[in-house]
Amino acid sequence: MKYKVHRIDVNRKNMQEKLEHFLNRFNGEIITIIPNVKPVFRPMGDRTS
Repeated sequence: MKYKVHRIDVNRKNMQEKLEHFLNRFNGEIITIIPNVKPVFRPMGDRTS
């Protein structure tokens, strides 16, 4: 069985809208949706003064 992978380019402002539009017009079976996750580096130092 062959599967297709679809990628939707989104940003924070339009993520829900684009996913909803894609799902509403999609024909076929959806196996999974992988969330948009980006690691964020936040420096946490010693704050003793």
